[in-house]
Amino acid sequence: MSVFFRRLSLMASIRDNLSAIREEISKTSKGENVRLVAVSKTKPASDIEAAHQAGHRVFGENYINELVEKSHSLSHLSDIEWHFIGNLQKKNCPKLTTCKNLSVVETVDSVKVAQALNNGWKKNGDRPSLDVFLQVNTSKEPQKSGCLPEEVISLADFVVGECDVLQLKGVMTIGAFGYDWSLGDNPDFIELLKCHSQLKEHLNMDLEISMGMSDDFCKAIEMGSTNVRVGSRIFGARS
Repeated sequence: MSVFFRRLSLMASIRDNLSAIREEISKTSKGENVRLVAVSKTKPASDIEAAHQAGHRVFGENYINELVEKSHSLSHLSDIEWHFIGNLQKKNCPKLTTCKNLSVVETVDSVKVAQALNNGWKKNGDRPSLDVFLQVNTSKEPQKSGCLPEEVISLADFVVGECDVLQLKGVMTIGAFGYDWSLGDNPDFIELLKCHSQLKEHLNMDLEISMGMSDDFCKAIEMGSTNVRVGSRIFGARS
């Protein structure tokens, strides 16, 4: 098969995968609005263009250098929306804020990161404000990023009160991998829902819930997720 026909086949596959996932989301959400973030880490810009041609607009990346490079090479797609969903450290915030069409940073997990992101966006941002989610380490695994559940309210207060160009929009978790759903609802998702409820009451504002990936996004939606992050089900296994 020629390179041209392989490319056409891949574009058709991405289109069909997106259509199937949208249908699953529609059936599971029962009319509620759920955002699909197509996770394109390690995938070429051409795959993102194929998804864009299929009508998708929201993409997620885990690595800052890769995101910034892709955002600039695809800046002609003016309606694209980038979500950063990877580990974020204070020292890397200035580079992240040079991303074109950055819509949401889902992984703010400390005061230091929030302050650095706020300062970087003032200098480099391409719009007046930047939406952020607070990442919560609901599984309390030491190797995972995220603030602890008991730290969420104080971090939210800092973002709302001290970060003038950041807009708090929701909470996010990854949770422990490989959960056995035959045991019932994922306790890490239950913990995020508790954080979400407490934060909504504390701040008196609507907030989104970002949880669920390729293996469990339908379960997450059933539990109340409004933002799911799906990669391999759209673009295929990563090399």
